[in-house]
Amino acid sequence: MRIRSGHLAGLAIAPLLLAAACTPAPAAPSATSAPAPAAASGGQVQVGLITKTESNPFFVKMKEGADKEATAKGAKLLSAAGKFDTDNQSQVTAIENMVTAGAKGILITPSDTKAIVPSIKKARDAGVLVIALDTPTEPQDASDALFATDNKQAGVLIGKYAKAAMGGKPVKIATLDLAPGISVGVLRHDGFIEGFGIQNSDPQVVCSQDTQGDQAKGQTAMETCLQKDPSINLVYTINEPAAFGANTALKAAGKDKDVTVVSVDGGCAGVRGVKDGTIAATSQQYPLKMATLGVDAVVDFAQTGKKVSGYTDTGVTLITDKAQSGVDSKDTAFGLDNCWG
Repeated sequence: MRIRSGHLAGLAIAPLLLAAACTPAPAAPSATSAPAPAAASGGQVQVGLITKTESNPFFVKMKEGADKEATAKGAKLLSAAGKFDTDNQSQVTAIENMVTAGAKGILITPSDTKAIVPSIKKARDAGVLVIALDTPTEPQDASDALFATDNKQAGVLIGKYAKAAMGGKPVKIATLDLAPGISVGVLRHDGFIEGFGIQNSDPQVVCSQDTQGDQAKGQTAMETCLQKDPSINLVYTINEPAAFGANTALKAAGKDKDVTVVSVDGGCAGVRGVKDGTIAATSQQYPLKMATLGVDAVVDFAQTGKKVSGYTDTGVTLITDKAQSGVDSKDTAFGLDNCWG
């Protein structure tokens, strides 16, 4: 939103170069199976994974990580996704299906961090371990645990970088955000603002538009902002798909060489965007690690009854080939070696 694009300098991950697209979610969870481990209740451990969409590269990588770890642990992975980034109803249906199917635990990147809470409560009341990945529920303790980037810190990093990169010259900022009330988007946005050293009410922020982390919507949002103020010279995007959409609009207006674009997620496509100059920098997060830790926690719960709890920070790294003094970063060679690992 991470609309993906756009995690969140405090609690986040990005992606410059990631685009969020949407594909229909299956009516029932799909399954990937492997040799069964011994579970506390006997039989094969079933692990549910529910992502915001199936097409966003961030969630594709998350599913790859969960599938690989489930296979290694001898578990069965049940997977489902929303039709678009804010599709709560598909996630509600997926939770119900997975509980009925006998999942011992469900990993979820909540599309609507508040509206999904009653469904999560029902699952937990039924004895299912529920772990949020990437995006915290509201309240955070509505899930048993959270494995995520510090999305606010991801935003802070990119805000500090943008401030340094602009070199003290006058700025006009456009923020291409996620959607109202979605915590991952709020955290990343607020982190960017904090890192840049301003307030949301600052007149330097001349346009803010929601993109749902989607590339096409990112393009439309950027077109709207350019109509409002053609002199925009700094763009923050919730994720890399939104960043790529913004770049399309900037190119069409002949302004892509004059505008600095920063983002969050750090997927492989996003890092390549940093390398070719489409994006100046991105905050890289690690969805594969989130998924791997989540599967391990569910299998351990099934075998021992031990539940994980609280927040596990899965890390964030600023990726750029134009390092700025006072801002810790790694180059795109590191970013490509570690993209979404």
